[in-house]
Parts: sequence; C-alpha cells; structure tokens
Amino acid sequence: MSAIRSPVVAGSFYPGSAAELAGAVDYQLGVAARAVARPSIDADRIRGLIVPHAGYQYSGPIAASAYALLARLHHAPSVVVIIGPSHFEPLGGLAVARHDAWHTPLGDAQLDDDVRDSLLQAGAGHRDAAHRSEHSLEVQLPFLQRSLPDVPVLPVAVGFGSPSAGAETVVAALPDDALLLVSTDLSHYHDAATARRQDARTASAVEALEVDALQPDDACGFDALRLAMAWAGARGYRIVRLDLRNSADTAGDAGRVVGYGAFAILGA
Repeated sequence: MSAIRSPVVAGSFYPGSAAELAGAVDYQLGVAARAVARPSIDADRIRGLIVPHAGYQYSGPIAASAYALLARLHHAPSVVVIIGPSHFEPLGGLAVARHDAWHTPLGDAQLDDDVRDSLLQAGAGHRDAAHRSEHSLEVQLPFLQRSLPDVPVLPVAVGFGSPSAGAETVVAALPDDALLLVSTDLSHYHDAATARRQDARTASAVEALEVDALQPDDACGFDALRLAMAWAGARGYRIVRLDLRNSADTAGDAGRVVGYGAFAILGA
C-alpha cells in the first residue's frame, strides 16, 4: 500500500487545482465568518465539530459555518480525528487509515501515528478498503488545510453498530487537546419541506444529546454521529447548532434534497 493516499473526489466534489480549491474554500470561510458571527461561542472551548460531506457547491457553505470558528482559536489542537461513515465497504467497528499522509491538491495532510496507535490499542482496526474510495473523510481535508494547516489528522471510518463500543474507544484514545470532527449529512432524498421537518427533529436530538432518538435514516453518518454524541455526553460537553440547511438552499432541486447541519461540540 502506498504511504500516501491519493484523492478520489478531487475535481468532482471539490476543485481539482490548488488555486481553485484554495479560492473556493477561502471564499466559503469568509462568507461564513461574516454570516455566522456567533460571538457567544468561545472558540477555545471547541472540542469538536459536526459537518456535512457533500460536494462543496451543495454543503460547503454549511461546513464553512463550523470551520470558520477555528480562525478564533488561540491554541491549535494537537490532532484532528475525523470520523465518518463507510459508504462503500461493509464495516463493523472503527477502521483507522494506515497511510503516512493523505494528499489533496493543497498538499499532503500528515497522519498522527501516536493517536493511531492509541486507537488500535483500544480496539480499532485496519481496513484499507474502507478508505480507498470513501469521500466523507477526504472532503474535510481542504477545509482543515486552510483552517489548521500544521495540525496532523487521523481519518477513521465508522461502521454500522459502532457507537456502544466505539464511544469508549474514542474517549480512551483521544488526547485532551484533540479536535473530534464528525462527518455526516442528514436526511436524504425527501422534498425540501419534509427534509426541513426531519432535519429539525434530528438537530434538536443532537443538541439534547438524545442518542437513542436518532434513527438510521436521519443521517448517513448515523453511527459516527451517535458515537460523537455519546462521547460528548460522557465528557460533560454540550452541542450547539450553527447552521441547518439542505441542497435546495444551496444548489439543488427542491423536489429531492439532502440535509446538512453544522454543530460545535463545546467543553465546559
């Protein structure tokens, strides 16, 4: 296996050239910073973010609502652990990436060996196939490369039925100064009005840390989202909604939409 993973959705989910990609990300971050001021949020209390993972023309503005907060950090996290669903490879539990780095048009994002070893010791495994074609983790990297350019990452694919065991694994393995990044879209393929109702219920459950209130069709990253909610609850954190829209609000057809939410996980 190559020590560096090549991108699989550059040029489709996001621009394939460095200049275009940097410009697109910076533009969305700038718009979000002006639109979502949220002065009540102390950025240095951010312990995690929940963001969508569709093509940037669809979900990029919503993801930027969360990433824009990172510009306020006085101290960067030691590592960003990205958890998201395995769309194409059946998977149980957690699968960490084995590469040294993941490449995007903006350069190489280095992976954190120490945190990877901690996760493996706590019960996670390797499954190269879970990362080979997966977009949910990759699409977060350009935002991180522009927001936290010198911080290593660790992509982790989350399989079906993982939260009960997975939450303890993550809690035990994450350093106190890590940032947990959850990659998930919300409802899929309803009309816009139906999606807004369902996504509003989901967002309320997320903010209330009501893990058992979520259903598999509420989010494609259902297990990763529930894992993060359980992790937040175990640490006494709270989750705050930053943005909630769907593809009809950004670039899509109102008859068949995908829902997107952005949230911040805040420490005490």
